[in-house]
Amino acid sequence: MKFYVIGDVTVDHLYHLNKLPRPGEEVTPLRASMKPGGAGGTIAVTLARLGHTVTLAACVGDDPFADYALGRVRESGVGEAAIQRSASHLTSTITLMQTADGQRTMISDGAANRQLDPSKLKKKDVEVSDALIVNAYSLIEGPQREFTLQAIGIARNAKKPVPVFIDLGTGAVNKVGTGLREEALNSDYLTLNQHELQALTSTRSISAALKQLGEAGAQKVVVKVGKMGSIIWTPTETELVDAVPPEGAVVDSTGAGDTFTATFAHAILSGGSMAESARAANAAGALAATGFGAQEHPITTADLAVAVPKARKK
Repeated sequence: MKFYVIGDVTVDHLYHLNKLPRPGEEVTPLRASMKPGGAGGTIAVTLARLGHTVTLAACVGDDPFADYALGRVRESGVGEAAIQRSASHLTSTITLMQTADGQRTMISDGAANRQLDPSKLKKKDVEVSDALIVNAYSLIEGPQREFTLQAIGIARNAKKPVPVFIDLGTGAVNKVGTGLREEALNSDYLTLNQHELQALTSTRSISAALKQLGEAGAQKVVVKVGKMGSIIWTPTETELVDAVPPEGAVVDSTGAGDTFTATFAHAILSGGSMAESARAANAAGALAATGFGAQEHPITTADLAVAVPKARKK
C-alpha cells in the first residue's frame, strides 16, 4: 500500500533524569542521547518497516543536522521526493527531559519544518496514495499549514477519495487548543490522547468530549489512554481495547504515540476492524517504548503477529 505522510522530522536530544531540575538547578542525567525523531519521520519509518511504500513531506535545514534527522527515514526506504530544504531555517530540534515515573518536559523548535512550501506539493502524489496521514504539528502555522490543508483538500476531492488520518500532538493542542477542532473533524480517522481530547473540546471527561465530537460530526475516533490501552469510538459503538504489555522493560515513551498511529493506519488499510487495529497499535506503541529514541525499536509484521494473539487470549 502507498501512504503519504505530512509531519515533522527532528533531531531529538533526550535526557533521562531522576527528577526534573528546578529553575537555576544543574542536574546530571542518568542517560543522554541524540536520536532522529519527529512525528512525521516516526510515522513514515514505522509504515516503511511494516512493508509499505511511503512518501514523506517534510522540510529540513541546509545544515549538518538535516542528514542526521533523516537517518532512519533513509535506512527504512521512505521516499524523499517530497522532502524540502530551507536555506534560511535550521533543521528542527527537540530537547526532552523525562523521569522514570513519567514526568516530561520539552523544548521544541518548529524551525525548518514550518517552512514546507505548498507550491511544491504534487497533487498526483496524494491522489495515488491509499491513505494520507497528517500530524497536527503540520497544522499549526506557516507555509506547512497551507501545504497540509491543500493536501487534505486533494485527498477529499480525488476521483477515488483518499482516507485521511489525523493524529493530534500535545504540543500542537497546547498551542492551538480548540483552534484545531475544524481540522480534526475533517478526518476519516482521528487519533489523540486523553489530554489532547479534553483540550480540543474544553471538557473534563472522555465521555463528554466524545459526545461533543460526535455531535460536531466526527465519525471514527481513537483515544490513547496509556497503560489502559485505547478507546475506539464511532457514532454506534464505544469500546476500551486493552493494552498489550511488551516483551521487555519500558524505557522511553518518545515516539510511542506516533508508532501507535502508523500501526493503526496499517491495520485499518490491511482490512482490520477498529478494535483489531487499535489492538495492534497498542502492541506496537508498547514495543516502541522498549528502546531509547522514537525510531530505535523496529516494529515489523512479525512483531504484531506475536503480540496481538497474546492480547486476544486475555
